[in-house]
Amino acid sequence: MRTKAILITGANGEVGHGLIRQLAEMGDMPPVIVLDIRGLDETIRPLVYETKIGDILDTNLLENLINEYEIVTIYHLAALLSTNSEFNPEVAHRVNVQGTVNLLHLATVQSRLRGAPVQFIFPSSIAIYGLPDLKTKTEAGAISEDQYNAPTTMYGCNKLYCEHLGRYYTFHYQQLAATPAPGVDFRAVRFPGLISALTTPTGGTSDYAPEMVHAAAQGLPYKSFVREDSQIPFMVMPDAISALLKLAHTPAENLSRRVYNVTAFSPTAADIHRQTIAAFPGAEITYEPHHKRQAIVDSWPVDIDDRAARADWDWKPEYDFERGFGEYLIPRIRERYRR
Repeated sequence: MRTKAILITGANGEVGHGLIRQLAEMGDMPPVIVLDIRGLDETIRPLVYETKIGDILDTNLLENLINEYEIVTIYHLAALLSTNSEFNPEVAHRVNVQGTVNLLHLATVQSRLRGAPVQFIFPSSIAIYGLPDLKTKTEAGAISEDQYNAPTTMYGCNKLYCEHLGRYYTFHYQQLAATPAPGVDFRAVRFPGLISALTTPTGGTSDYAPEMVHAAAQGLPYKSFVREDSQIPFMVMPDAISALLKLAHTPAENLSRRVYNVTAFSPTAADIHRQTIAAFPGAEITYEPHHKRQAIVDSWPVDIDDRAARADWDWKPEYDFERGFGEYLIPRIRERYRR
């Protein structure tokens, strides 16, 4: 008998740590297996059943997982993030697209073996959007899932394509076969910028927000790579974890779509600056916009419309801008750096 399990790829990142902690607190859940090329931090390793150190491009490793476990849910978090992807676009495509295809294939094999669809939870990104100019961005306001899907980054292209792959593997996989294989139960959350107090930023284009606060808490000067008026939507990490779990636990018949926007607040960089200075009065924050990174942020919307998630699975963020900083981010970052 294979052990039923939840698989989390890319578990040693910002989202993975929070997800592991939340699953551990929930109880009455299958054991968690994690797969990460870096392994898993010692502090969180006791919360999982097994840690696999390896690459999602390693098909032999994935085949061994199929043989060892009955995987019922996959949280596929492994990815090369937006800024890093621009320096290595071909590598990004292999990791973000081929890696996802490999995991979707694993899910179809497991679905066939267990006679029921494997749930595949996928964090997508605001990077799939591409607005042509600042005037359009300002006038568009909150945009829906199906507007301006014209990304200008490799990461955005990868995420958008993987959303389409998820729908294909759910509804149309091997559709011309005499006996079509069972599909998977793909569900994607399209995240805004994410801000975490517990982990440091790792290569995202929206990282100017968490970088600013983490630097101030350590007494380090910070030069923002975007203008003061730059504005995109954000949410704090606890709400991101909540969104993934809430979508995962929603009955399939309640879903009107397979990709959902979620958001919480849309501050400017100047708004984040003010909150940071209020918490750390001596902080040295200046602006030195990076032309090309600024252009990417300018191509992302001011806000996103998450009414579908609110209607279908009762999505609602716990933290608005004031609570996110005042009750989550600042207290925990202070504790982390002991200032």
